Order: sequence, then C-alpha cells, then structure tokens
Amino acid sequence: MTSAEFWALLMLATAVSFTPGPNTTLSTAIAANRGLRPALRFVLAVPVGWSMLLVLSALGVGALILAVPALRWGVLGLGVAYMLWLAWRLSGSGALASAEGGRLDVGFWQGVLLQFVNIKAWMLALSIVAGWIGGQPDWPRRLALVLPVMLAFALASNFVYALVGSALRHWLARGRRLLWFNRVMALALAVTAFWMAWNAVGSAAGVRPPWHVGQAAPVEVAL
Repeated sequence: MTSAEFWALLMLATAVSFTPGPNTTLSTAIAANRGLRPALRFVLAVPVGWSMLLVLSALGVGALILAVPALRWGVLGLGVAYMLWLAWRLSGSGALASAEGGRLDVGFWQGVLLQFVNIKAWMLALSIVAGWIGGQPDWPRRLALVLPVMLAFALASNFVYALVGSALRHWLARGRRLLWFNRVMALALAVTAFWMAWNAVGSAAGVRPPWHVGQAAPVEVAL
C-alpha cells in the first residue's frame, strides 16, 4: 500500500468515525444516562463488530448480502426496527434512576450484533474493500493493515462521544434536562433509521435524493 493510499484511508476513517451516527449517538446516550463504565461495553463492542464485518466483506459476504434483495432488505429491516425500538425506549427516560433500571441497557453482544444489521456499515465496509483491499495480490497484508486502523478509529470516536456523555451526566440530572437530551438522541436515531430506509427505497424506485448513497455500486466490485 502506497503512502497516498494510506493517507486517503486515514482521511476516510476520520470522516466516517467522528461524524455523528447511530453508534456515536448510542455511546453518548448510554454514558449520559448510565455512566462511562456501563457505556464502555458498547464502546468496545463497536470496533469488535465492525472489524468482523470488514473481514466478512473482504471475503465476499458483504457483496452477497447486497446482491441478494431478500438478504439486503432483511438486514435493513432489522437495523431500522432495532434503532426505532432503541429510540422509543430512550425517549421515555427522564431520570437517571429509570435509565439505570435497564431502559437503555445495550450490552456488549447487542452492540456487536448491531453492526451486522446496519446496512450503512456494510456499504462502508464494501467501499473500503473496493478501494484498498479487493483485487490486490497482497490483499491479506492490506487487510491486516486496514483492519487495526479502522478498529482504532471506531474505538477512539465512540470513546470520545462516551466521554462527552459522561461529562454531561450530572448537569443533565437537574430538572427535565435529561428527558429532553434523551429525546434529542432518540430523534437522531430515528432520523438515521429513516435515512437508511428512504435511501434503500429510493434506490429501488430509481429516486435519487441529494443525500442518496447508491447501493448498487459496491456489488459490482470484484472482491
């Protein structure tokens, strides 16, 4: 891998890791509601799940999922349903006591499995495979280089967001601040779920909104 390819990978990893998304939103919300230590289970689960997903994409499983409509829609449906369910539970938590009682209890394995029902994560993994790994004679060595980079960025970004949530914890405990904070976080999850669904439906119907990210292109990549 050339230095130009590596720097491009670092720029991509920075952009996709530190911008808000379902994982960073949940890291922030869990830490704000339940504290940094309970949030660490989810923070650690994200890079583990995503690294497994990247390896599967490098082996061709990701392309298969996006190429078979039933599998693609199944992953999308499960991901959207789970995020909406989390948003619903989060939106009703207005006190730290109710949050600590299990309303926002997302464990390690739940966090790992969440990566596998995130169609955006599959598409990102396929894009990385297409740009840096697939079709290269030294693809195992490239995968061994790309994997720890993406794992480190996923861990760092979610840990930073969890630190922010933990820092806000005591301030949010006053009055109705936590309730409105949780509703904003729930709205962010719901909007992400809606974006994923709209993007997929628009792609299937041939509608290309300005924010559209095509799903067909990664399938054509030879892995």
